Amino acid sequence: MPRWDARDRPILAENERVPRVMGIVNVTPDSFSEGGRFFTPLAAAEHARALIREGATLLDLGGESTRPGSEPVPLDEELRRVLPVVEELATDSNFLLSVDTSKAAVAELALARGAAIINDVTALRGDPGMAQVAAESGAAVVLMHMRGVPGTMQHDPRYEDVVGEILRFLEERITWCESRGIPRSRIAVDPGLGFGKTFEHNLKLLQNLEQFANLGCALMVGTSRKGFLGTLTGRALSERMVASAVSSLAAGVAGAQVLRVHDVGAMVDAIRVWTAVRGWGETR
Repeated sequence: MPRWDARDRPILAENERVPRVMGIVNVTPDSFSEGGRFFTPLAAAEHARALIREGATLLDLGGESTRPGSEPVPLDEELRRVLPVVEELATDSNFLLSVDTSKAAVAELALARGAAIINDVTALRGDPGMAQVAAESGAAVVLMHMRGVPGTMQHDPRYEDVVGEILRFLEERITWCESRGIPRSRIAVDPGLGFGKTFEHNLKLLQNLEQFANLGCALMVGTSRKGFLGTLTGRALSERMVASAVSSLAAGVAGAQVLRVHDVGAMVDAIRVWTAVRGWGETR
């Protein structure tokens, strides 16, 4: 298992087998999952601390919804949503903070206030200044695959070979980042389940995740509450906790080192049971 570092601090040690849990904190009025329940900075910070108490060691803070059909948020508004929460949380050393943004200015200001990871759904393609921000700050980055943009990504996405095409895309982005001063040890990849993929595409990616784990970078996967789980189970978004935990755990078995989830407590319990069964050390 590859290592993953951020700002001279290890996120994942080399050969670390037990997946880390990244809790999702959406500071948006139109999140597909929370529906704006944590839109104020105080509510978002309180929710983040609750996720840490449940066992998250990473938090992913986003001020712009990327759900299917969503529209971009102006820079000033995204900063207004995100920066107060970063300032509230960044002094806590019990976790590392990721900022979920494709805007270089948001990333730069969040990093200046204590964030350590840039989670960019455009894989650093959306803003020409993002690579420089990442390289100069020493931040870790997550390169995610997305077909199109959130507003239109689910309009009939097509691939000849979904696994092969996304593998080649991520390989190219890794090489591109290295050429801009971002070493492989600071890069994680995410195949982008639900981002420009059909139900069949998502299942195919989950069935072949071990190929993404062999790219030489940390692998992050987010299945939490997504639409393909609703298709599988027939359950509404609020009823997908079990499906989210099972699909995320399957990703961990296949080599994912970071599991990005809403329901942190359930995910931590699932990992604890799994690691106990595997005999991987401390279980309490």
